[in-house]
Amino acid sequence: MPRPLYRSASPSLKTLFGSINGMTKAGLPVFAGSPGSVSLRKNQAGSEYYVRRHYDGSGSQKETYIGLVGEADSNAASIREQIEEVKAIQKEVRLLMREGFQSADAPSYATLASLHLHGLFAAGATLVGSHAFGILLNQMGVQADAYATEDIDVARCEALAFETLPGKSFIDMLRDSGIHFVEVPQLDVRLPSTSFKQQGKSRFHVDLLVPSPNDEIGHAPVPELQAHATTLPYLAYLLGQTQLSTLIASEGVCPVRVPVAERFAIHKMMVSQLRTNREAKSDKDIYQAAVLVAALGDLYPGAIETAVGDTPVSARRYLQKALPLVMAQLGEHPRAAEELEAAIRG
Repeated sequence: MPRPLYRSASPSLKTLFGSINGMTKAGLPVFAGSPGSVSLRKNQAGSEYYVRRHYDGSGSQKETYIGLVGEADSNAASIREQIEEVKAIQKEVRLLMREGFQSADAPSYATLASLHLHGLFAAGATLVGSHAFGILLNQMGVQADAYATEDIDVARCEALAFETLPGKSFIDMLRDSGIHFVEVPQLDVRLPSTSFKQQGKSRFHVDLLVPSPNDEIGHAPVPELQAHATTLPYLAYLLGQTQLSTLIASEGVCPVRVPVAERFAIHKMMVSQLRTNREAKSDKDIYQAAVLVAALGDLYPGAIETAVGDTPVSARRYLQKALPLVMAQLGEHPRAAEELEAAIRG
């Protein structure tokens, strides 16, 4: 018996997320880890100084030096105020999480918060993959089965528009989360790394992505980040329309850039047919596409048609192949199914 792919959140929860989203975009403080607290310490000379005690992305407790008492009083007071702002929003975020809104785990949140603090999302970098899927569900006010992922995918279409080029490399920005990332070597060791994982047995990793100039998967330099990225077909289409939204986690909230939902869904259909020997990934692609198509067809009629119309001609064959797989999951969403089929088959 088919069941709906999503359920609508209550109006009060939608309003609450909208309020948090607005405050986040307006400049709510962000910490790469837990907000923590400000404490006093005394050095060997007997002078008191301020530190911020907090947990970083690796789960380790850290103390960050603020300054000497008398010299850094105003700075310590400002940090205390920021901490209280984040703690106040944490109560509301916990309510959303309990009610089924999608959230990031501590390592993912700290990593993305660190990239935000380095200005990547403001400069045009875009979060794609399963974390973006969760954010899009929250933004539309719909709930679906929780996503499970151990990776973060960060993409950029063109050179990031930093006001001033960052002094740190991409991997150093990642390490500012408190997690010690290392480069993942390619099978061909002569090729540059495009993936970065947490050192040790952890499978948590970050992939850097850019559009491919053709249908081939390769690699390309990203000079402004002192890194290299994997090139992916049709990624330029996905990144053609993006928006700022809010990532929520137990530790706080963070503004990130994500694709618009309709392009995310259609791109998932494309890549599901581009993957080879990765059935589990393709199944997840189809599921995420179906959920978003169902919600868009019910809530935003016309969005799917527009997104399909904007796809490159060369991608249409992949959409045709993916169509029956998505349609098979849309039994409880006839309006979305009709719009998707008409848009692809014409």
